[in-house]
Amino acid sequence: MTSALPPIDDHDASPEVRAIYDDIRKTRDTDYVGIFWRVLANDPAGLKRTWEGLKQVMAPGMLDPLVKEMLYLAVSITNGCDYCSHSHGAAAKAKGMTPAMFAELMAIVGMANQTNKLADGYRVPVDERFKNLF
Repeated sequence: MTSALPPIDDHDASPEVRAIYDDIRKTRDTDYVGIFWRVLANDPAGLKRTWEGLKQVMAPGMLDPLVKEMLYLAVSITNGCDYCSHSHGAAAKAKGMTPAMFAELMAIVGMANQTNKLADGYRVPVDERFKNLF
């Protein structure tokens, strides 16, 4: 597959884009900047907005970092995003996801998709006791 726009290498990047690449490297403690970020660099403002949003959402919080990566992976699989499935699958594995954990995650993803489609297809109304829980 070829991306819609070319990835921007470091030597072709503007100073603003290079600063974001450097922040990606520093934040992730790596020398690698993925092609996703390099393609987004065609729109420096969009790159910055997306990177800042991802950093904020994936930063330490109430959810364990592994749980966050597994949630991201589950949504990516459901949405059919091959790039994100691979990227966040690798990140989840690096944070400790085992093959057994992945299998359990996939069982949950599959079941949730099945029951969601059944509820939608049958147009099942929400039980009153489930409303307004949050």
